[in-house]
Amino acid sequence: MKLILAIDRFNTAIGKFAGWAILILTFAISYEVFARYALRAPTEWAFDVSYILYGTLFMLAGPYALARNAHVRGDFLYRQWAPVTQAKLDLALYILFFFPGIIAMAWAGYKFAAFSWTIGEHSSNSPSGPPLYHFKSLIPIAGVLMTAQGLAEVARCVICIRTGDWPARLHDVEETEKLILDQAAAAQGAPHAGNAI
Repeated sequence: MKLILAIDRFNTAIGKFAGWAILILTFAISYEVFARYALRAPTEWAFDVSYILYGTLFMLAGPYALARNAHVRGDFLYRQWAPVTQAKLDLALYILFFFPGIIAMAWAGYKFAAFSWTIGEHSSNSPSGPPLYHFKSLIPIAGVLMTAQGLAEVARCVICIRTGDWPARLHDVEETEKLILDQAAAAQGAPHAGNAI
C-alpha cells in the first residue's frame, strides 16, 4: 500500500502542477480575443499556445484522474456489483486493453519525440513557430506515468480480490454523485460503499 499511495501522490502532484496550464490558457485566449476584436491586432502565437497548453493539461491530467478513480465510465451496472466482481473485471480490462494501449502510446510517443528533437521541430502553424520537441516529449512521459498508475491500479485490484474490499485512496476531491449517494444512504441509515463508484 505504501508504494501504491506513493505512486498516487506523485501523479497527483504532477496533475496539480499541470492544472495551472488551464489558468495560463484562459489568460492567453482571453488576451487573444481582446487583441483580435478590441485592438484589431490578433497575436501570432495564440493558436500554438492554446494547443500546447491544452495538450499538456490533457496528457498530464490522465494519470491524476486514474489515481483519483475519476475517469468517466458507464457504471450503472458496475456500481451494483460486489467489490470482488468489480476488481476482477477491472483487472481483466487493464490487462486486455489499458496496458497494450498505453505502452503503444509511450513507444510511439518516444519515436515522435526523438524525431522531433533530432530535426529541431518547430510549429508551422504560425509565423512565430515555437519549438515542439519539448511538447512532444510529454507523450512518452505521460505514457510512463499512466503505466505506473496502471500498475498501482492492478495492485489495488489484486488486494480487493484477496480481501473483498477496495483499498483506500488519497482524497482531495469528491465526486458530486458520490456525495449525493452517501447523503441518501445516511438519510436511510444504511452504509454506502463509496469505492464502488
